[in-house]
Amino acid sequence: MKRPVAAVTPRYLSPEQVCDLVPGMTVANLKDLRASGKGPRYSKPTGERGHITLYREDDVVAWVEAAFMGTREQS
Repeated sequence: MKRPVAAVTPRYLSPEQVCDLVPGMTVANLKDLRASGKGPRYSKPTGERGHITLYREDDVVAWVEAAFMGTREQS
C-alpha cells in the first residue's frame, strides 16, 4: 500500500527576501528583471497593479540554478 505524499507548502518570499537569498541582487534590479521577463516567476496576489509581489523560494532557486554555466574543462 502506497503512503500518501504530504503536500509541501511553498515558502513565499518578498523582493527583499529574494535579495537576501541571491548575493548581489537589489530590489531595483529584481524589479527590472520582472519588467523584462528575465527574472524568476512571481505572483501578484493583489492584482496586476497591486503592491504585493511574492516569489516562491523554489522558483528563485530554480532560476539561479538554470543560469549556471560550465567551464571549458567541464565541456
